[in-house]
This record gives sequence, C-alpha cells and structure tokens, in this order.
Amino acid sequence: MNLDKCLHDLMACRILNESEIRVLCERAREAFSQDANVRIVRSPVTIVGDIHGQFHDLIELFRIGGHAPDTNYLFMGDYVDRGYYSVECVSLVVA
Repeated sequence: MNLDKCLHDLMACRILNESEIRVLCERAREAFSQDANVRIVRSPVTIVGDIHGQFHDLIELFRIGGHAPDTNYLFMGDYVDRGYYSVECVSLVVA
C-alpha cells in the first residue's frame, strides 16, 4: 500500500477502499502496541480537541496548521461519532 497516495486521496476528500483502510488499521495497531502510554511531545505542538467525525474541519485544520511531520499535533480523542465522516477522520489521523 502506498501511504503517500492514501494521504493524497484523503486530503482530496476521496474515500479509501476497504483493503486500504484495513491495512491502515493494522499498521496503526502495530504502532500503538509498540508505543508507550505516555509520550514526550516536542514543542511547538498544536493541540486538537474532539473531531467527532468532522472530516472537512480536519482537512481545514491541516490546511491552516500544516501537515505532519512538519507540524506536531496532539489529538485528544473523540475522532468519531457525531459526524458523517468518522471512518475518513480516523483514516487521515492514523495515516
């Protein structure tokens, strides 16, 4: 799977297919399982509150704030639920 292509597609508001999402989830699970519960975060950092599935707001956040790894982000959680684009939000955050 080409991660750069997935990021490009997501930023262009194109939906990933099921196999791409499955691979993203597997890679995220591997990374999270090897990561510490507490992380040291470099300054400066942009702290992001609840996204709640608001994919277009997340796209705008990256447009204004810059893309990782050029900008450090700390996501506080609640990526999904109220919005229509929960899968897209999680996909973009873990990609």
